[in-house]
Amino acid sequence: MVKSFRVSDLQTLLASMGRSKSGLKQDLVGRALRLVQTEYSPELLKNVRQLYESRFPKTSGWLAARRPEGVPVAYSSLNSSPNATSQGADYLNGISKPIPAPAAEVKLVPLPFYQTLETLLPPTELIAQNNEKLQDSQCIFELTPNQADQIRNARLENQNSSKDFRICYTDSIGVQEDQYPPNIAVKVNQSYCHVPGYYPSNKPGVEPRRPCRPVNITPWLHLSNVTNRVTITWGNFGKRYSVAVYLVRVFTAADLFSQLKLCSVESAERCRERIQDKLRFDPESEIATTGLRVSLICPLVKMRLGVPCRVLTCAHLQCFDAVFFLQMNEKKPTWTCPVCDKPAPFELLTIDGLLSEILSETSEDIEEIEYLTDGSWRPIRDEKERDRERERSNTPEYPVVDICIPEANGHSPAHSSTSLTGKSGSGSVGMGGVAGGPGVAPGGGAVVDLTLDSSSEEEGGGAGGDSEDTEDSADSPAPKRGRYNYDKDLVTAY
Repeated sequence: MVKSFRVSDLQTLLASMGRSKSGLKQDLVGRALRLVQTEYSPELLKNVRQLYESRFPKTSGWLAARRPEGVPVAYSSLNSSPNATSQGADYLNGISKPIPAPAAEVKLVPLPFYQTLETLLPPTELIAQNNEKLQDSQCIFELTPNQADQIRNARLENQNSSKDFRICYTDSIGVQEDQYPPNIAVKVNQSYCHVPGYYPSNKPGVEPRRPCRPVNITPWLHLSNVTNRVTITWGNFGKRYSVAVYLVRVFTAADLFSQLKLCSVESAERCRERIQDKLRFDPESEIATTGLRVSLICPLVKMRLGVPCRVLTCAHLQCFDAVFFLQMNEKKPTWTCPVCDKPAPFELLTIDGLLSEILSETSEDIEEIEYLTDGSWRPIRDEKERDRERERSNTPEYPVVDICIPEANGHSPAHSSTSLTGKSGSGSVGMGGVAGGPGVAPGGGAVVDLTLDSSSEEEGGGAGGDSEDTEDSADSPAPKRGRYNYDKDLVTAY
């Protein structure tokens, strides 16, 4: 039975049993088969049989007998005819075409921003009248005087009360999210109403996605006892859809935030108990956790948290800002935790009382804290500053060497050092300090001649003992002088 299911049937089966319904068909089939083999239950058997019998009915009247009577809706096609109906009445194998399941059993998922006041049209299936790809189906309903008065009073009091038109898949298992059929167009009393368009996708190869929201049809309704007619144009590509009309009150993000502050705030004591439970020592575990770090920056807007909020079913302690989260879901409803990407329905949101106190007690420059095993906390800022000071203390201080900076008298340190005597008793001329060995500068440095070769050193070394050496030294050219009257090529090395 499972191997004969379509993708929509497999997704319905997996969703009803709390499994992921994403992936290709082969992945869904494998996941469903493992579910049947490992977690067999009466509920699973019932769901499989219902899906199989809805796809392959035993008799043509099996589903017709289950349709409830007195449903206040009438369907007709703008281009329908008896011939068109009879043309699509046979299956390829000769079995008569089954009547689809009654959509009155379909349950739509509740929406946080919409409070249902009355049901004007229960979920009812769109029926294809022929084999054409584009189908036209009509819904007819009337407003009671009380319902019309509610809308008029809401307009006078500037309240958001409207009639919303919702479409979903026809499936009696679980609750159904809003889902538009392809090529949808909604016309209310001969006037087309706005249907949300597609969101462009920035990722290559990903098709644009249409936000499936309720359609407000209030401006085009007759607020009297006149019959209202809604015509839906939809693409018939093998999937079944149901429509419903509700009288609802529309909430804003500020309204939901007020409800959240009033009804769902977790006390600081309960938050400390939760922290202690997470940090409690487990003797069977090889790793002991001594602290949990939590950022005070909202992962949604990268700003400091204003009202810390998280989901009760999430395992992490990291919070996000409740105001921004509700505002983002008001514009584009996803209801997904921004920390772990798990479902975050409104009824499971809670405000963290302990983190609210921490935000009020800490300064703006603290961006992270750490929870300890006893439920207390400490800021991380002090540790970061201590690390910076430790890095500064470990940095070695290198001395700065000034080379050839002229002194006040116009001579460089190298020139002043040449006036000193080299070895004892050597009467050197000009470079005597170099002849006997490296001279000593006033600051303790050695004066080194980088230009003289070995022959020059010999001439300089015998200047005091031999007359011929003296004459040769007298005939030799004078040493080069610099701009400030000091010997060139002498460098003082410290």
